[in-house]
Amino acid sequence: MIGIVNYGIGNLQSVKNSLDFLNIPNAIINKPEEINNFDKIILPGVGAFGAAMEKLNSLGFAGEIKKFASENKPILGICLGMQLLFDEGYEHGRHKGLGLVEGKVLPFNEKVKDLPLPQIGWNNITKENISPLLENVESNSSFYFVHSFYCEPEEKYIVAANSDYGIKFASIIHKKNIFGCQFHPEKSQSAGLQILKNFNDL
Repeated sequence: MIGIVNYGIGNLQSVKNSLDFLNIPNAIINKPEEINNFDKIILPGVGAFGAAMEKLNSLGFAGEIKKFASENKPILGICLGMQLLFDEGYEHGRHKGLGLVEGKVLPFNEKVKDLPLPQIGWNNITKENISPLLENVESNSSFYFVHSFYCEPEEKYIVAANSDYGIKFASIIHKKNIFGCQFHPEKSQSAGLQILKNFNDL
């Protein structure tokens, strides 16, 4: 059973609709103490890194997510949810993340000058390292992105796939039981549904 963390920031219903479409048992987690009722969790997210972390901390989710991760249970971060898995983010200052993945979340605009920001729309991935999340997903598959920041992991081997938007950036990460997609699998048609199916099949 997959739990979808509801901390007031994120497109919960579209994620739930996709899991329902795939006949994958799931439920929305409204209270931190409910997390332990699930085998796997999805952390969605839309908006600013600092505000999202403030919500996770104030509602009591941050500690429970870290505990869940320490028990080697699978976590999938989507878009901002993936970014929150990292040590820190630099959006309107410096903010501490969940610290489940070593690295930083940085603004595109420091390096990308000739492309519109945020990146909104379809972009391809290139497989870099083997991950069960990419089972039956072709390299060069296209996914739907909406973001102005990108993740820079310290450990390059955790990058399962890269994408390019002026610079090469990590679009899928996988470190043990921690997974992340910078794109929205729930908005990425058949390839995105395959990612969600693969996460369920772990």
